[in-house]
Amino acid sequence: MSKIEIKNLTFGFDTLAEPLFEHTNLTIDTQWKLGLIGRNGRGKTTLLQLLLGEYVYSGAITHQLAFTYFPQKVLDKTQLTYDCLQTLAVFDLWEIERELNLLQTDPEILWRPFASLSGGEQTKVLLALLFIDDRHFPLIDEPTNHLDITARQQVANYLKAKRNGFIVVSHDRSFVNEIVDHVLSIEKSQLVLYQGNFSTYEEQKEKRDRYEQEENRKLKKEIGRLQQSAAEKAEWSRGREKDKQGNPNQKGSGAIYDTGAIGARAARTMKRSKAIVNRMEEKAEEKKGLLHDIEDVDSLTINYQPSYHKQLLKVEKLQLSYTEQPLFSPISFEIEQGQRLAIQGANGSGKSSIIQFLLDEFTGVASGKATFAHDLSISYVRQNYEDNTGTLQEFAQAHHLSYEELLNNLHKLGVERKVFANRIEKMSLGQRKRVELAKSLATPAELFIWDEPLNYLDVFNHEQLEAVIQSVQPSMLVVEHEATFLKNIATKMIYL
Repeated sequence: MSKIEIKNLTFGFDTLAEPLFEHTNLTIDTQWKLGLIGRNGRGKTTLLQLLLGEYVYSGAITHQLAFTYFPQKVLDKTQLTYDCLQTLAVFDLWEIERELNLLQTDPEILWRPFASLSGGEQTKVLLALLFIDDRHFPLIDEPTNHLDITARQQVANYLKAKRNGFIVVSHDRSFVNEIVDHVLSIEKSQLVLYQGNFSTYEEQKEKRDRYEQEENRKLKKEIGRLQQSAAEKAEWSRGREKDKQGNPNQKGSGAIYDTGAIGARAARTMKRSKAIVNRMEEKAEEKKGLLHDIEDVDSLTINYQPSYHKQLLKVEKLQLSYTEQPLFSPISFEIEQGQRLAIQGANGSGKSSIIQFLLDEFTGVASGKATFAHDLSISYVRQNYEDNTGTLQEFAQAHHLSYEELLNNLHKLGVERKVFANRIEKMSLGQRKRVELAKSLATPAELFIWDEPLNYLDVFNHEQLEAVIQSVQPSMLVVEHEATFLKNIATKMIYL
């Protein structure tokens, strides 16, 4: 039985005020199918890269096996896909073709330039390369990005059937829940290991949070009692000090009171009150870390403007194609106020093409028709948002948005305030996705059209979006592959 042992690991980037890991200790059994979770920026990918030896750190990481990492880095994307894969690993053609067939992907894509493949196709060929290798321990970083529900299930089935262990990072709750038997959560101040799948993690994490919140409530109550007691004794002490001084207008005051005894008692009482305050402060300091691992997930806002129209959109016998072969059979649907329609289907089935058609951006051949309510206001989350550029303030002005509302939602989505000074084109993919989403949330609209909104978002963001949608009940058309999200927000679905 092989182990990965992490002892006294400390690591951080120079750009961060605090280290990502500090004096961290952990033992991982390589037979475990381990899900690595945590908010974006907590160091999930960094931990995988530390295992690979890509950064200098203090402490020790020991293991007796070699790792392989997904996604593998393709250096020259203009080459044929087959040639790109040959630079990454040694394999026979039949092996990669077998894995592509298992992923229901035409092996002919091997003879196309890698750059010409869709995001889903690139993911599948790199997964196929990973699946050929049975000699290394897999470190799998976000394998479900750009994959449709069918492909996600195929990858899940493969990983479930795999006899050896792996470490996987994914924000798809259904996917993680199905394939892992242990969960490692990177929390605010520590790593916490849970035995079981994602549902077990959520249940145990909720119990821990409830316990810590109750302990915090008791602590605050105790602090309040100590503060009140200290204040009362301090007030008594000040009153006795006045008695000791006596009333200058009262004759014989010194003969009536033993001012020396009163002063001594006052001094002792004041000393005791200060000791109480000191004990209170010491206890509060000891308990200061009590809530460190309760995630502060603030509620998002969405600028939904309910329409006076009952029916917002009606689509009749719509069929789209780029060649003579239609993408799907004719479909009809409608969206009424307060309804949330989810469109599902395999990659390439035409989901995004429907949205493009509705927004007059489709470049192929269309039949059928779509009718919007008069002057309907729409807010759109796009899959491709590379044209978002400039400072956040310039971006808000260009899109006629409230700058404050944009920043508030960005911060609630987990973008640190220090990032606000960066130009959008200089941000990470996850940060740029949050800008696109925050823009949509801040845009006043009667209908929200979201095309794969969850890519690059963490589990906490998924839950934030679910919460605001369930609370506000906006009208929406959504294309998304994350089954749990759709189950929680959609009022009806259509399948292509």
